[in-house]
Amino acid sequence: MYRSHTCGQLRLADTGTSVTLAGWVQTVRKFGSITFVDLRDRYGITQLLFNESLNARLDEQPLGREFVLQAKGVVNERSNKNLNIPTGEVEILVDDFTVLNKSAVPPFTIQDDTDGGDDLRMKYRFLDLRRNAVKRNLELRYAVNRAARNYLHEQGFMDIETPFLIKSTPEGARDFVVPSRMNPGQFYALPQSPQTFKQLLMVSGYDRYYQVVKCFRDEDLRADRQPEFTQIDCEMAFVEQEDILNMFEGLVKNIFKEVTGIDYIDAVERMTWEDAMWNYGNDKPDIRFDMKVTNLKVPSTVFMAKQEEVKQSPVAGETGFKVFDEAETLVAINVPNAADYSRKQTDELIEWVKRPQVGMGGLAFIKVNADGTVKSSFDKFFNEEQLKSLAAYCNAQPGDLVLILAGREERTRKAISDLRMYMGERLGLRKKEEYKLLWVLDFPLFEYDEEGNRWVARHHPFTSPKPNQIETMIKNNPVIENAADYLNHPYANIKANAYDMVLNGNEIGGGSIRIYQRELQEKMFAALGMDEHEQQHKFGFLLGAFEYGAPPHGGIAFGFDRLCAILGGSESIRDFIAFPKNNSGRDVMLDAPSAIDDKQFDELQIKLDLK
Repeated sequence: MYRSHTCGQLRLADTGTSVTLAGWVQTVRKFGSITFVDLRDRYGITQLLFNESLNARLDEQPLGREFVLQAKGVVNERSNKNLNIPTGEVEILVDDFTVLNKSAVPPFTIQDDTDGGDDLRMKYRFLDLRRNAVKRNLELRYAVNRAARNYLHEQGFMDIETPFLIKSTPEGARDFVVPSRMNPGQFYALPQSPQTFKQLLMVSGYDRYYQVVKCFRDEDLRADRQPEFTQIDCEMAFVEQEDILNMFEGLVKNIFKEVTGIDYIDAVERMTWEDAMWNYGNDKPDIRFDMKVTNLKVPSTVFMAKQEEVKQSPVAGETGFKVFDEAETLVAINVPNAADYSRKQTDELIEWVKRPQVGMGGLAFIKVNADGTVKSSFDKFFNEEQLKSLAAYCNAQPGDLVLILAGREERTRKAISDLRMYMGERLGLRKKEEYKLLWVLDFPLFEYDEEGNRWVARHHPFTSPKPNQIETMIKNNPVIENAADYLNHPYANIKANAYDMVLNGNEIGGGSIRIYQRELQEKMFAALGMDEHEQQHKFGFLLGAFEYGAPPHGGIAFGFDRLCAILGGSESIRDFIAFPKNNSGRDVMLDAPSAIDDKQFDELQIKLDLK
């Protein structure tokens, strides 16, 4: 027996018990004729005391950091207790010990405040995983996994595995492809999601399916992306949107309660996609703080239902200020209690919006002083009454700072959203310990691709239109005759029967009610530019299945890695994945991807031609 107890198990009540522990040497401290060793395993740390009789052996066989050690002895009450750890009131009076394995000197210290940089720790990830900080992240990941599975099991869902080697049907990101030796010249693809399989399971009668599943996308990486990632993937038959929202609100609330101890009893707020874009500049707003966008000027072809509201803006007409008058879009946020920003601070904000990631040419601002007077960066174009009117329109109060961006619609709206989030962070309004859930609903079903002059699916091609718009989609021709007039096409106003769940400004889940009738699915494919041959080639199996009694169904997929990162207070999902890739998609520990030898190329009947 290598051990009778773990290094995190023993307490004062175990005093006098003979035990055997095994683990890794954390530290060695020698004091004259006695030596203290902190022994660590996954469960904690226990102090070992080596008396004078064993010190001679330690001199002959010295212990180093990360040696694997077995120690036998008796539990004793410590004289110098360490109440910061659960085992800190006891120690082991060692009778005998065995070095099970030696260790080379680690390339960085195995502790929370390590001296190892990201690249070094990624290369030696098997050592990094020994650190408590990383261990806590993986424990949280496991807790989220367990809470999700328990909830779904109790709700009657069945965990069903789906294949990883499938057919390539690229619709969004690029597929990872895998050559088939047994079928020369042909390739599998790794699934970007189990989408079509879970729909086929609904056709098969498995009306409540889930899977905690790996998915693969060949796309550029960032902190919240990995080439392989994990989803909590779910599907239900005989449901409408409301059934899905209620079921999976319950799932996330259960995860909160089980993992964080937070009993999230509030109703989850709901917001249309149009309101999210109008009020926050993006479709995944952080609603932990206010600071909504004020729309001062927008193109007449965008937010058509809001045009009357925009006409009331003090800068809706000609102002004589070229930056405002020539802008397609003019938007602002009101920053509370920031009118005392210095010239240096406003200059910092101007430089921030000019960064390539934001892409704006500059920033205008109005300070509303405590006495009600105003000062702006464009005083020579507006008199004081005009500035006061503009500030009031942005709901500014004495002491507030109004920040204004001007430019093209898409870029400017994204930029004001980024600026809002930046100011929220800067002012301490985005508290990591506070959580706020939101459903975003009524997305457009289609987006217009200017380059291809065609429609593309905003979510994916299996998403159903809202029930009252199905006929609009079936009866109208998807062809866009006049590219400049695409917003007047009936397809431009079709809403998707889709929904995203947002947590603290991050999309953590998204799904839809699916198309389940062949005619409508064929119409959807045709709208995306697929002719009958392409439809049959890519999705003939699904269209055929719809002819055999496909039930109404819908589902959702949660970004498991991202959810764990948010609950763990991290910006990066890499911190919550045991063996992640770096920002270039490489596993620096395995040195993958790597070249294969000529024999493998010959077996696959593939010739490499690097241009």
